[in-house]
Amino acid sequence: MLLSSKDSILLIVDAQEKLLPAIHQRDNVTSRMRWLAEIALQLDIPVLITEQYPKGLGYTVSALQEIIESARVVEKTHFSAMQEQSFRDVLSDYDKKQVVVMGMETHVCVLQTAIEMKQEGYQVFLPSDCVGSRRPNDKDSAITRMRDNNVEIITSEMAAFEWLHKSGTDTFRHISRNWLK
Repeated sequence: MLLSSKDSILLIVDAQEKLLPAIHQRDNVTSRMRWLAEIALQLDIPVLITEQYPKGLGYTVSALQEIIESARVVEKTHFSAMQEQSFRDVLSDYDKKQVVVMGMETHVCVLQTAIEMKQEGYQVFLPSDCVGSRRPNDKDSAITRMRDNNVEIITSEMAAFEWLHKSGTDTFRHISRNWLK
């Protein structure tokens, strides 16, 4: 199945300041998350952010500050956001069936959230270049496990071009001039 901008929401899971220094290839991961989130906002795709115990782990990374201003942020203590009623309430408010999930750590909160969303009937997409863990093996194993649980493994560019759907539009020209570099 392909992504549709009208049916999608972008979920950023726990991309928090105190986790970031330990994340393998953190600069690449945060750069790709920001890139895709900026495109989502340009296409009026809602952005939802979770923060795992922010008093201890800090708030969402400063590289995503502009995204935070346009997103809804939900605090959580469960590893899976789906275990938090406040998150479920916000998610259902959007009434979207496709969820693009990115964030940290791939093998813990991202994995548990994605699998439980899939079990609840959502179409879940994971851009593999927009997730990070401390150890590459944890990330790779989590991606394999999510694929085995029918989460669609994609890249940030796949998401962007599926959301855009076609070239030749004003939106495509604007985005390609500013973000598809």
